[in-house]
Amino acid sequence: MGNARVKEARKLSRRSVRTERRLFLADGPKAVEGALSVPGCVVEVFATATATEQYADLVAAAGTWTLVDDQALASLSDSVTPAGVVGLCRFVDRPLVHVLDRGPRLAAICADIRDPGNAGTVIRCADAAGADAVVFAGQSVDFYNPKTVRASVGSLFHLPLATEADPAAAVRAAQATGLVVLAADGAGELDLDECDDLLARPTAWLFGNEAWGLPDELAALADHRVRIPIHGRAESLNLSTAAALCLYASARGQRRA
Repeated sequence: MGNARVKEARKLSRRSVRTERRLFLADGPKAVEGALSVPGCVVEVFATATATEQYADLVAAAGTWTLVDDQALASLSDSVTPAGVVGLCRFVDRPLVHVLDRGPRLAAICADIRDPGNAGTVIRCADAAGADAVVFAGQSVDFYNPKTVRASVGSLFHLPLATEADPAAAVRAAQATGLVVLAADGAGELDLDECDDLLARPTAWLFGNEAWGLPDELAALADHRVRIPIHGRAESLNLSTAAALCLYASARGQRRA
């Protein structure tokens, strides 16, 4: 039943262990399906007997499929209602220089993003908008937090990911490869609805922390600060909502160019 391996895998709920081992857990069929699409990513899949019958396509694609009981599976999942399948996976991020060397036309740089659900949703939005890279910079949550993995709904495995300890270095690296860095800033000098020509260019969007946004010194490094117009009485937008609007505006501008 692989109980010893389950016990070791359970330790990956801690970020320090994930970082040390460069392993994480992908919870649910969508996450496992996405992980299986990346060669060499999946080390082992843990599943209940019921899930094994239900997800025969995943069984066929997985190299190592280990049957566990419901209790063991639940110990690997932070979901209220576990789907019965969890993948043990290798990290998929790459060094920032390698991601930028691919010549992205649209990227998202998230500085000090802390909420794992928001983080996963930003990855999902970037994927849906056709972005070429997502960078988590500074003191951001890690890509492999269980809530982040789940909120990405498989998108974690669809586009290049990178981390950078210094947000300013991430901005400068993007600019050095020819990307125009646009800071999403409620006090920006440009209106998102009035910069179509700018949005048609290869772009890296810079997003800040959910609570306090971008520090002035970091936003000042961007080529432009862009605000999303608020037409109603809302004070601001959720980070992932703002990211979706900005990334789709660029996707639309680039496809019209």
